[in-house]
Amino acid sequence: MKSVKICIFDAYGTLFDVHSAVMRNAEELGECSEALSALWRQRQLEYSWTRTLMCRYTDFWEITGYSLDFALKTYKLERVEGLKGRLMNAYRELSAYPDAAETLRALKAMDLQTAILSNETASMLDAALKASNLSILLDACLSVDSLKIYKPDPEVYQLACDRFLVRPDEICFISSNAWDVGGAASFRFNAVRINRQGAPLEYEFAPSSDQLQSLHELPALLLRSNSI
Repeated sequence: MKSVKICIFDAYGTLFDVHSAVMRNAEELGECSEALSALWRQRQLEYSWTRTLMCRYTDFWEITGYSLDFALKTYKLERVEGLKGRLMNAYRELSAYPDAAETLRALKAMDLQTAILSNETASMLDAALKASNLSILLDACLSVDSLKIYKPDPEVYQLACDRFLVRPDEICFISSNAWDVGGAASFRFNAVRINRQGAPLEYEFAPSSDQLQSLHELPALLLRSNSI
């Protein structure tokens, strides 16, 4: 990581808690809340990958709605009046993880540029960033909408290189998603996984990727690597 100039973050699941929308409505959803949230997220990612493979792009907000429809039907909640709307509105303003702002401030203090590279639409990202007050801590916010394909397609990671006019080895890419870290490592980014749950390592082609338990550990990792 000695040549790192920029820290590029995945947004949903890394800076923002994708399960916070359901958790805000957990009392209404009852015992199925955690399972419903997990299924919603699973289908959201699955639909993004399959649409990329089939060359049938639709934006991530629509995919989020389709995924929620499936999850609600699975748990026989599709007829609950207004529930989908409440969950979708909550999803527009996902809660930031407690360590997100502090970590971004620390990186800025180290004279590193910071940015987001996300599957989400620009409007989704704008709403989440405004709700969390993270906008001022980022130099750029890049969405796949301009390409109409989703991560982990290599063209998406190229967006970051093109935006900042740097080589892949000059970027540290941070994500909580193993598949995203695998894609970034395959593209030759310095990839870091925020592994909050202590999940087993995945993707044999990304063995050198660093594994951290929280965003708090990132500045120290970069300092140890003499990357600034």
